[in-house]
Amino acid sequence: MSPAIVPIKSFTDLHVWQEGHKLAVQVYVFTKTFPKEETFSLVDQMRRAAVSVTSNIAEGFGRQTYKEKVQFYYIAQGSLTELKNQLLIARDIGYGKKGDFQVLAEQANLAHKLLIGLIRKSKEILKS
Repeated sequence: MSPAIVPIKSFTDLHVWQEGHKLAVQVYVFTKTFPKEETFSLVDQMRRAAVSVTSNIAEGFGRQTYKEKVQFYYIAQGSLTELKNQLLIARDIGYGKKGDFQVLAEQANLAHKLLIGLIRKSKEILKS
């Protein structure tokens, strides 16, 4: 039995936004354990990148043309890649627990995979 198709009325209905939102919440929880001196550096950068992912998906969803949508989805992809880099830095300097890093990395990869699919589908619609 295939899943029912749910109409997308809001950016919050997008699976990619939902998974990106989970990632952002996880990043906020993860960075709470960082040293205080990182508050205005790595913590701030990671949180901003995580929020930027879902913010740009939402903004793209609200745009009228698929050309504009794709532009914002690409910005979200850039922010997600930036966050992945910051996660690696945090891991390599010993912040957080290894298991927490693994969960975040898997969530980031899932969100990235979904975002690539959204970009691909939006570009197909743009070409048609």
